[in-house]
Amino acid sequence: MNIRKGDIVKIITGKEKGKTGKVLLVDRDKKKVLVQGLNFVKHHQKPTQSNRQGGIVEREAKIAISNVMYYDEKTAKGTRIGHKFLDNGKKVRISRRSGDVLDH
Repeated sequence: MNIRKGDIVKIITGKEKGKTGKVLLVDRDKKKVLVQGLNFVKHHQKPTQSNRQGGIVEREAKIAISNVMYYDEKTAKGTRIGHKFLDNGKKVRISRRSGDVLDH
């Protein structure tokens, strides 16, 4: 999977289409990502000892990784990610649109 925690991604489908945000969590098993400040859902919370009020809480939900694209800040557009080996033998991610190295 090419998307990693801390990357800036652009949503390409769904109700949040066109928005960008930072990846907080990558779930490799389910192939989903959690993006900061996007894809809010309502969660009904039961009253507990610590939360006596309960009620309806809004929180971020995971998005399928196929619905997000790495956001290239240099071109200000979404881009595909490629891989390349440096001279020292290290494998790094590169932006297909601008050709810049994403990993340092």
